[in-house]
Amino acid sequence: MAKRKRQKSSSNNFLTYVAWTLAVIALVLSSIIGGYYIGYKDAKNDIENQTAIDKKKRLSMLQKLEIATSKKDKSSVNTRLKDVLKKESKIDTGAAAHEYGDGTLPEPPEAPKRDVIRTSSKPKLAIIIDDVSVRSHVNAIKSLGIPLTMSFLPPSKLRPNSAKLADKENVYMVHLPMEAQNFSAEEPMTLRISDSDFKISQRVKDIKKEFPRVSYINNHTGSKFTSNELAMNRLIYALKSEDINFIDSRTTADTKAPTVMKNLGLNYVARDVFLDHTMDKVSIIIQIKKAIQVAKLHGTAIAIGHPHANTLLALHESKKLFKDVELVYIDRLY
Repeated sequence: MAKRKRQKSSSNNFLTYVAWTLAVIALVLSSIIGGYYIGYKDAKNDIENQTAIDKKKRLSMLQKLEIATSKKDKSSVNTRLKDVLKKESKIDTGAAAHEYGDGTLPEPPEAPKRDVIRTSSKPKLAIIIDDVSVRSHVNAIKSLGIPLTMSFLPPSKLRPNSAKLADKENVYMVHLPMEAQNFSAEEPMTLRISDSDFKISQRVKDIKKEFPRVSYINNHTGSKFTSNELAMNRLIYALKSEDINFIDSRTTADTKAPTVMKNLGLNYVARDVFLDHTMDKVSIIIQIKKAIQVAKLHGTAIAIGHPHANTLLALHESKKLFKDVELVYIDRLY
């Protein structure tokens, strides 16, 4: 009997040992699992916090980059316009008033009379920049990021690369020099009222060779030439033969272009507004507003300016004004 009790006691001790062992193992496992969970949660929180910090840093960096880029763009525009200013004195013939001769007029000749047209489509405005002749002009104009039609002066000793520069543009015009009533700084190869049919025709053919893709020309100066009906007949006929359209810069109110164009069954197209007859920026912005109003009234409008720093700065600062019209290149106006 005593032997059985000893066996039973040994069995109980074994079970107790096993139970305690299991309890210790469970406790250890619980500690490990609990510690892992707590560590994981802390690590997860650390990662989330670090992610938020990194995200904030990236946003801050992007904002700084955007501001820096904006400043760089503005700086780029100003730098290029300053470049124009440096070279203007060597190449340009002066303020926009040079289009009328040596004397400065209080107001440029009026635009042609046009019918009021109301359309459901957005009014179109084409802005022509005359006297383009060197790379600094092209760079400054293109830096504005708006469609401006460049009208290039023919190549000469001072501007030998004007045709090459034009060839790189999808749309361009030629600013053809014509005789003025009173102008001392005449361009080489200026067309004169005394020029024969052959001479004018040959000049147009030469222009076509230099500018193979030209479809539009407008007159540089030309107050005397465009007011002579015989000379204009010769020119428009020569241009028509080369499939080139004439846009009258209207440097004189006595222009005979409307009469000649009508006689030849062609549409008369002319500028409506000069932007920089007066060279200060405030006056130019006023003229930009006027051009927009003309476009709204007639459905289309043509404005002419020059690659002067104030003109380009005024255009740069007027981008919000253009929301009411569609700025287009000259080939999309008609």
